[in-house]
Amino acid sequence: MSSALKKGRAVLIGGKPYKREADGSLVPMAGQTNFDQLDAMTDAQVEAGAKSDPDSLAMSDEEWAEAEISKPLKVPMTVRVDSDVLDWFKGNGKGYQTRINTVLRRYMETQKKAG
Repeated sequence: MSSALKKGRAVLIGGKPYKREADGSLVPMAGQTNFDQLDAMTDAQVEAGAKSDPDSLAMSDEEWAEAEISKPLKVPMTVRVDSDVLDWFKGNGKGYQTRINTVLRRYMETQKKAG
């Protein structure tokens, strides 16, 4: 791996990628793609745009070999929460446990930053 390359770390939480910052906090990796504009482009225009973007250069085999995507270990537990809180999370559809975990993670990260 060349010294000009930065080694990054992405973590999947609930199937969505998060970037780990230097302080250990996780920040959602949000895309910036304008899909309406992309849909209106021809394949040749898309390829030309990708080739002209220095951030879209293909990764080498060595870079892929060093890439890391990890999934935090889930630990089963029992926790008691107020019924209205649980109903609210469940009312937002499938994946309520993941959403609860995300809220707890964000709280934890905020507390870590606060010292």
